[in-house]
Amino acid sequence: HQLISALFEAGARRTYIMERPVAAALGAGLPIGDAAGQMICDIGGGITEIAVLSMGRIVVREIVKIGGDSFDDAIIRHLRRKHNLFIGERTAEALKIDIGSAIPRAEQLFMEVTGRNLLTGLPKVMHVTSDEVTEAMAGPLQTLLEAIHGVLEQTPAELVADIYDSGMVLTGGGAMLSGLCEAIRMSLKIDCRLAEEPQECTARGCCMILENWQDMSKFLASKKRR
Repeated sequence: HQLISALFEAGARRTYIMERPVAAALGAGLPIGDAAGQMICDIGGGITEIAVLSMGRIVVREIVKIGGDSFDDAIIRHLRRKHNLFIGERTAEALKIDIGSAIPRAEQLFMEVTGRNLLTGLPKVMHVTSDEVTEAMAGPLQTLLEAIHGVLEQTPAELVADIYDSGMVLTGGGAMLSGLCEAIRMSLKIDCRLAEEPQECTARGCCMILENWQDMSKFLASKKRR
């Protein structure tokens, strides 16, 4: 409501509310207007939104405080607890992107990082393995998998059958974690794929509404006039 008020105060005559999972699903190319159930998991920096859609509307939705930043924080905590090594957020993100994986890699990767030895206070250089990063991220990954499972449990049986036929789609920058789709397949026995340019799906979905207003404005959550 504060955002809407701010838009009106800035001179807007109309505002339109669009649910993030709907925008992400449209941007990912899902046929959300169909009766068949579609499942989207949009992983941002701070939160993840998991939703099942049918007939252009959200049927089940769950928001969890797990995102790309959660994996970075888990890596920082792990190295501090296990090796007395303190690293910064940028280093943790580099580990996640360059060698991290939701499941153990077939070929072990290594990355040299520099941090602070918490026992001496002096700089410390350490070779971190990809398996170490995978181990570090196990906690937030399990929370994410449980949240996805919870949404499936709440979904009507007919739509669950559709989802197991078509699979689920990952969007958002956090979805680019290596091995994440494979981890979902292994844990939940459901097919999973990463959307094309996943970090742009939400913005792309909003643009699709604006460019095809007559056909797609029905997917908006609400319209408010001044």
